[in-house]
Amino acid sequence: MGSLIGRNLLAGAEPDVAADAGYADPPDRMGFFTDTSVCIGCKACEVACKEWNAIPEDGLEFTGMSYDNTQGLGADTWRHVAFIEQDKPMGNAESGIDDSDAPGGGATDMRWLMASDVCKHCTHAACLDVCPTGSLFRTEFGTVVVQEDICNGCGYCVPACPYGVIDQRKDDGRVWKCTLCYDRLGAGQEPACAKACPTDSIQYGPLDELRERAAMRVGQLHDLGVEDARLYGHDPDDGVGGDGAFFLLLDEPEVYGLPPDPVVSTRELPSMWKHAGVAAAALLGGLAAVFAAHGRIGGTR
Repeated sequence: MGSLIGRNLLAGAEPDVAADAGYADPPDRMGFFTDTSVCIGCKACEVACKEWNAIPEDGLEFTGMSYDNTQGLGADTWRHVAFIEQDKPMGNAESGIDDSDAPGGGATDMRWLMASDVCKHCTHAACLDVCPTGSLFRTEFGTVVVQEDICNGCGYCVPACPYGVIDQRKDDGRVWKCTLCYDRLGAGQEPACAKACPTDSIQYGPLDELRERAAMRVGQLHDLGVEDARLYGHDPDDGVGGDGAFFLLLDEPEVYGLPPDPVVSTRELPSMWKHAGVAAAALLGGLAAVFAAHGRIGGTR
């Protein structure tokens, strides 16, 4: 652990999270690349996630939000497919289809953006920093997992997450989120959501390979005229040190309900403790001076 001394592990690039977590010879860091440009909104990932992880049902009530009845990630929704309706054409890509005879002349300014959201498995995971019981831990694959049998329901991790991913169940207070199917990974299988995705929108594999594949995909879309295509969460130098689950988006992150510039909420803890120590020392010094002066005054009487 000597290499960790003097380093602020809450900020900046961190190339080997598993080794820093104490694994002697960890495998490649694994993760998700979700290409929203080929998501068809089938929700197969949501169903597969619930079935494999035995997650309670939710989202059966009609919300009026297009076909989205789960609305967002939560303790009982570890994969969430968003349907975003926009009064905007789909980039400048040419479809090759002549629909001039269609009603309205084939012209349309409406599009649906569909995206399957999930826990980001951050490089610098604030939930790990604040968990007092060790319920949250870093796996040998670099992912972040909750051990529900150790969670005491304190809820510290809920506001710590910059993405608002972690949530508590109302019936017992414990927190739950995506584990990236840790049990399947240990058996050499891919996560249930990626296995079920019919379009390969959700891709699983070594994180470095996924980043290369994602960069090539963005280039392809730009060549097709989809200029809004961009990656989100792939940069190791961003505010969370890069995400273990990142995305190709077709619009600004805010459109998808994602923070534009997420920052690990515990990043300033080292400097905060340093300033608190300086302030405490100054306070003690002031008190000592007051008592010393009081003693001198008392001694002259």
